Amino acid sequence: VQLQASGGGLVQAGGSLRLSCAASGRAFSNYAVGWFRQFPGKEREFVVAISSNGGRTYYADSVKGRFTISRDNAKNTVWLQMNSLKPEDTAVYYCAAGGSRYYPGSTVGDYDYWGQGTQVTVSS
Repeated sequence: VQLQASGGGLVQAGGSLRLSCAASGRAFSNYAVGWFRQFPGKEREFVVAISSNGGRTYYADSVKGRFTISRDNAKNTVWLQMNSLKPEDTAVYYCAAGGSRYYPGSTVGDYDYWGQGTQVTVSS
């Protein structure tokens, strides 16, 4: 499966962005999807994940209550709605697919397919 992340940009603190992860190729509905982010010089860190059917979601504590993940398998797309953005959310965001369909993982190794990153910059 091929993944294309988009929707990043520059926003002021307190603002919102919606990232999209569009998939093509093999049956997208078979895959859990996760979002990770990477700060300069750091390892990618888990942000949020959603199971293949959308029934389970897992959030990193740092984004709970501010970020929301959703998916539409008919459109082969996963979205990450990011509200109340903070400067510390500034990072390159990556979407990934794979692993356990119904119990999505929270580590990089849990995912088989990765999109290119999209830059999110939050100014103070």
